[in-house]
Amino acid sequence: MSTTITNSFVTEYAEMVHQSYQQRGSKMRNTVRLQTGVIGSSCVFQRIGRGAAGKKTRHGNVPLMNLDHTSVSCTLSDWYAAEYVDKLDELKQKQDEHKVAAEAGAWALGRKIDELLISRLTGAANVIEEGNTGLTKDKILRGFGTLNASDVADDGHRFAMVGPHQWNELLNIQEFKSSDYAGEQFAWLTGTESRTWLGITWMFHTGLPLIEGVRSCFIYHRNSLGLAEGQDIKAFVDWVPEKAAHLVDHMLSAGACLIDPDGVIEIRCDDDAVIA
Repeated sequence: MSTTITNSFVTEYAEMVHQSYQQRGSKMRNTVRLQTGVIGSSCVFQRIGRGAAGKKTRHGNVPLMNLDHTSVSCTLSDWYAAEYVDKLDELKQKQDEHKVAAEAGAWALGRKIDELLISRLTGAANVIEEGNTGLTKDKILRGFGTLNASDVADDGHRFAMVGPHQWNELLNIQEFKSSDYAGEQFAWLTGTESRTWLGITWMFHTGLPLIEGVRSCFIYHRNSLGLAEGQDIKAFVDWVPEKAAHLVDHMLSAGACLIDPDGVIEIRCDDDAVIA
């Protein structure tokens, strides 16, 4: 028995991790094209070009759209978040060390998912480079107009990620903060600070790129970014005699890719801009 662990502990722990990941893990996982259960080391996302209708003469052949098909490959990598839970420490502390380790591991993997996705957003085709000013209504409307001009679908699946400072700047925009213009759309955002304005669901994220005081914020369509998962978050618990502790190991196999650069707008902002 000294080198085994009861099934009840393993079952309870695995369920705990899954719940933590769903509630407090990645903010972005549900905002992109998601392919789960990927077999192998890569996944291919298809991108289909724009179609156009044409006329047909009497008894003539119907015109073909000749849709352009391109593929984007997404390479999966394995990620781990492990922690030792000392057997005697469990007796000395009031908090449930198993729960603490479960939440920490789940959140770490959730942050990794967002890190993978954000790294792909930096390949945006359209960049508003005015990093010497904050996030203004003019910048937002320019990005909004660029998406519209590129025929990016206005179908309720546009999202925006901004930094905490930019979120406070948004709250100074009357249309954004007013309940007459804003509202929540997705059930999975319940409990998360988010608003819907201009048909875009807005959220703040602390992990956006920050270079020399300039924060990169992003507006993007769900179909412009892809996330492939070979295995969703899993937890394994093993007793390590040499450590007199349980090794709690969380693992995830996932990768991200930019499918359509035209569906992403990067807005660079002064992260220290004075909020009027």
